[in-house]
Amino acid sequence: MVKPILGQIISYLSISCIALLLFSCGNDPNANKDHLVFRYNEYANINTLDPAFSRTLQDNSVCNQLFNGLVQLDDELNILPCIAKNWTVSEDGLTYTFNLRNDVVFHKHELFGKDSTRTVNASDFEYSLNRLRNPKIAAPGSWVLNKVDDFKALNDTIFEINLTQPFPAFIGLLTMKYCSVVPKEIVEHYGSEFRANPIGTGPFKFKRWEENIKLVFRKNENYFEIDKNGIQLPYLEAVALTFLPDKQSEFLQFVQGNLDFLNSLDASYKDELLTADGRLRNKYAETVNMIRGPYLNTEYLGFYLDSKTPEIQSELIRKAINYGFDRKKMMIYLRNGIGNPANDGFIPIGLPGYDESIGFSYQPEKAKQLVEQFKKESGITNPEITLVTTSNYLSFCEFIQRELEKSGLKINVDVMPEATLRAARSNGKVDMFRSSWIADYLDAENYLSIFYSENFAPKGSNYFHYKSDRFDSLYNKAFTITNIEKRKHLYKTMDSLAMDKAIMVPLYYDEVIRFTQKNVTGLGINPINLLDLRSVKKEKTN
Repeated sequence: MVKPILGQIISYLSISCIALLLFSCGNDPNANKDHLVFRYNEYANINTLDPAFSRTLQDNSVCNQLFNGLVQLDDELNILPCIAKNWTVSEDGLTYTFNLRNDVVFHKHELFGKDSTRTVNASDFEYSLNRLRNPKIAAPGSWVLNKVDDFKALNDTIFEINLTQPFPAFIGLLTMKYCSVVPKEIVEHYGSEFRANPIGTGPFKFKRWEENIKLVFRKNENYFEIDKNGIQLPYLEAVALTFLPDKQSEFLQFVQGNLDFLNSLDASYKDELLTADGRLRNKYAETVNMIRGPYLNTEYLGFYLDSKTPEIQSELIRKAINYGFDRKKMMIYLRNGIGNPANDGFIPIGLPGYDESIGFSYQPEKAKQLVEQFKKESGITNPEITLVTTSNYLSFCEFIQRELEKSGLKINVDVMPEATLRAARSNGKVDMFRSSWIADYLDAENYLSIFYSENFAPKGSNYFHYKSDRFDSLYNKAFTITNIEKRKHLYKTMDSLAMDKAIMVPLYYDEVIRFTQKNVTGLGINPINLLDLRSVKKEKTN
């Protein structure tokens, strides 16, 4: 017990030090504003504060407090104006013209000169997107500009982007943090160290980052957005993050009131917090709020089709695995009912193209028959497969292992660290692997891109090495169709092609679940689980 207790003490001390850092100095009138600091822990840590390199959910959530782009998403995933107050698209779908606000300024920095800040203009977007596609920078987000021909500032407030071909989902790509505006003079001053010295336009500004220990943001007093009553956002004075890696210790800190927000549900405490059917237990109902909703995240098992293992090459075995376990039972026992069983296709609930007629139901007898057929046709009397996962998903894989054993298929489960598994998966070193696909942007094409043959890993995200001429043809055709109903039909067809070959095993469509202290209001929920603290309020507690 020494390690967890020590971790809790360190975390508590870190949070206490943050409060002192923000509101110290004798009789400072700010000293009574401790309740305006929003505290949470990021157990997965963060890699960068540079939006061009913001590739994980954790990085996106912190960058979302610091940076803005041309457009943004609301909690319903509608695309709304941000620094661009409006935009137009040409009839041929190739030219996007953005009219910018003239009242957005960067966070203060001495390099801006006398006033310590300056107004954002269209040239800043030209610089930011050029930086994103610069091969010397090697930003992981450069792919969002793959269909962009050129872009330019027509004047201080008009910015134009020209595409190489129509792409109806393009405006959604611009909501990603990769496309945030950054100031040239600051970026070039810091170089690669901009990752730890960010200057943006967001509702909060950078204060301090001690990597692996704590991160502090302060309120941006010059932020341009207001609420419906004309009050300037944000309401909070500061945001304070710690990086305690143990989820159980994170939960205990939340229960003790040292954290305002918990954004995970771990096996170590799920039964303590929730009933078997996913309701908050009575002992926490008076102190904790819970909100949950759809999450554009499909959890799945994948097969590497170029494997030399006969069982992996066999469509019979791949289908047997899909039929051979009860996803509904798995969700009840292992997730307390949080999430939806993925008995359908790869496209998750909530995106156009999702179709409940695609996929596999629980048919244990059918699974047995398919395994027996494989034994007869191959002469392999004891078929077995090795499934590689991370420790967080070991319980799921062991559940599937036990269920498939009843069908006559042996599944060995190996555990790897996340980074090791990611590299092995990309380089075709694992036959069968657990993974997930979270929406990068709001179009089912994003999900289907991992089945496109030109995206073979390691250059792309087709970890299966699935190739189908028909699928590729439909995928390319989808880019030429702007009518959403026609595109939905194409998406359903493509999803069914991949599912018919059983190249993956969808496990469940996730749900976002958030827990806050009762004195926290205004924290919404959205299907991409992006943290937005602009409208959050904290009431003072006794």
